[in-house]
Amino acid sequence: MAGHSQFKNIMHRKGKQDAKRGKLFTKLIREIMAAARSGLPDPAANPRLRAAVLAARDANMPKDTVDRAIKRGSGQDGGAAYEEVRYEGYGPGRVAVIVEALTDNRNRTASEVRSIFTKGGGSLGETNSVAFMFSRTGEIVYPLAAASADAMFEAALDAGAENVETGAEAHEVLTTVDDFASVRDALEKKFGPARSAKLVWRPQSTVPLAEEQARELFALLEALDDNDDVQTVYANYDVADDVMARLEAAT
Repeated sequence: MAGHSQFKNIMHRKGKQDAKRGKLFTKLIREIMAAARSGLPDPAANPRLRAAVLAARDANMPKDTVDRAIKRGSGQDGGAAYEEVRYEGYGPGRVAVIVEALTDNRNRTASEVRSIFTKGGGSLGETNSVAFMFSRTGEIVYPLAAASADAMFEAALDAGAENVETGAEAHEVLTTVDDFASVRDALEKKFGPARSAKLVWRPQSTVPLAEEQARELFALLEALDDNDDVQTVYANYDVADDVMARLEAAT
């Protein structure tokens, strides 16, 4: 029985991994389509599309799937027209949450997002109800192998960036909204295409959470992320390292 149980657990984990991979592909395809529709269907001439294609490659999406998404987005091969929408609200512990989505049906997405907030112990608010707690910032991410920390810092600041944060896995270059495009283009000329380059919401301050509040919030954020229409979720929480370690060990 133990062997049978172990096999079921392995298959269950594989099923969850496959499901997450499928959902990731769905989100990436929508972003590729939206990027292709917003500009030229050529990654070399469309920075947003270029970033989306690179993200798809990092996720090991087949090339023919990427090509079909570009054609559908540019109107060459049918496909839905996705529009960008933003939702704002509060999660457990009064954590501010911003949800960015791509949808072909605003009513459906709004209903689903509202339901997720309600079931997760949060509340959906009006547009700009929590955005004032975040700063709109350009974020350009390069792998560590692209350059040394000093070289990336110097090049980014010369290009007009506000700051560079080098961590254990990547360089994060931060810019103002107005300078984002010029900094991105300058760094791409020097280091090649970035791993990702987009405008993000960075919290101006964070809300400390106890373990139970953090568990409830993470359940809400995961439910939002599992929704096919949702692309990115931002939240201004802070969880102590020991609490985070226990929560990660429990998953």
